[in-house]
Amino acid sequence: MKPIWIVDDDPSIRFVLEKALAREGWATRSFTQAREVIHALADASSSDPERLPPQVLVSDIRMPGGSGLELLEQVRAQQPGLPMIIMTAYSDLDSAVSAFQRGAFEYLPKPFDVPKAVELIRRAVEESQREEESEVHAPLQAEMLGQAPAMQDVFRAIGRLSQSQVTVLITGESGSGKELVARALHKHSPVSAGPFVAINTAAIPRDLLESELFGHERGAFTGAQTQRRGRFEQAEGGTLFLDEIGDMPFELQTRLLRVLSDGHFYRVGGHQAVKAHVRVIAATHQDLERRVREGEFREDLFHRLNVIRLRLPALRERREDVPMLTQHFLLQSARQLGVEPKRIGAAAMEKLQAFKFPGNVRQLENICHWLTVMAPAQQIAVKDLPPEVLGTDSTVAEPPLAPSPAQPPAAHAEAAMPLLASSFPPPRLAPFPGDGDMQDWLQGLSQEARQLLAQGDNDVWDQLSRKFEAQLLRAALAATHGRRVEAANRLGIGRNTITRKLQELGLDDEVFE
Repeated sequence: MKPIWIVDDDPSIRFVLEKALAREGWATRSFTQAREVIHALADASSSDPERLPPQVLVSDIRMPGGSGLELLEQVRAQQPGLPMIIMTAYSDLDSAVSAFQRGAFEYLPKPFDVPKAVELIRRAVEESQREEESEVHAPLQAEMLGQAPAMQDVFRAIGRLSQSQVTVLITGESGSGKELVARALHKHSPVSAGPFVAINTAAIPRDLLESELFGHERGAFTGAQTQRRGRFEQAEGGTLFLDEIGDMPFELQTRLLRVLSDGHFYRVGGHQAVKAHVRVIAATHQDLERRVREGEFREDLFHRLNVIRLRLPALRERREDVPMLTQHFLLQSARQLGVEPKRIGAAAMEKLQAFKFPGNVRQLENICHWLTVMAPAQQIAVKDLPPEVLGTDSTVAEPPLAPSPAQPPAAHAEAAMPLLASSFPPPRLAPFPGDGDMQDWLQGLSQEARQLLAQGDNDVWDQLSRKFEAQLLRAALAATHGRRVEAANRLGIGRNTITRKLQELGLDDEVFE
């Protein structure tokens, strides 16, 4: 496995991280200056165990010989997929946020809890491995992506048809990528040097569709002031893609059948046959057999189109492809907007894979574009996903701006409390209750919150959170007879965290027995 590279001029930081990562079975390589890293990256080789490139890079933000921000920019230019974690002291928080927004995987404030630092590096390693795997499996040109068995069947069919110009009918739900399949069939066909012309027969008015397909002569109808070539002529020597063929008007189906049968057609208002050297690929989301039974689609045309049929699976049938597609669309959106591509966390990806995607791949593409614009951090969390994925209403009810005349201020505050009381952890207001008294304790929390809100306080969250944290720390230190490391472990927080919290809450001088 590739090593974790650590860049810091402080030998104690390097030592601590090296030992912690060694316990996890990870190899490390340490540097004291940014310029050393740049030279090492240029000299790295995947075939030489002594010069392996990094899996993750962890760097301090302030060092002699170049800052971590400068290193970040150079690394992103050379290896855009390499996760980089920026370490910073609290005084450098603004710089860290800037680095974070410019593509750093995460920033790690100093002093840090070693277990949390290791967990952060673990996440970065997993992200790096996912990107490497995607690069291996993804095509050189991402015309189509998919590892699901159903998609592999489609790819094999495209390969078998690569030496043929046979007519193909593509079926599948809206948004599943039928035009991408048509373009791939064209690209890997003997007529790939010719044009690829697409027309959505459902999107063009009935009285204009005939002219769109076959063209018209000058004076053929009012407004036809010049001769116009139709899509069949535009696609000469290449491929004509007829999307949503199931919605084609019945009278035009006859004309299309004639073209497919003898290869000739007439422009609207024309008297001279035009020869069509065109491969036709059609697509529909409709059940054409049912349309034939109902008399809405010509049976002879159906058989002309249905020479080779490719069924494109819905995205919910190929959930294993969602991660690869998501990464591709996030990268594509970032390039379009000129920003750093965002990454999606494991929990958010799991939520995304569970979504049914009624709009299929097109809907996933739109979601990724939305996340690129709207997600606040570089790492996408579950809470950042759009309401349609989370299963929530996108509109949020606004609370009343002021109490009604019949309702006193205190009552107005109480009316706002059900939502508020569930939004933050309950503070420690009294000795911890037993299970039977838990409801009373929560009611005490709600009552104090109401009182503070009724008074017009604007820092209710901070007031109650401080009380809650102070009582938790007192209880844990009393239970461990003042042993801070043990208390931190019991509470599930780091040693540095409990020290900092005691200082912030003014409890550092208290004696716990």
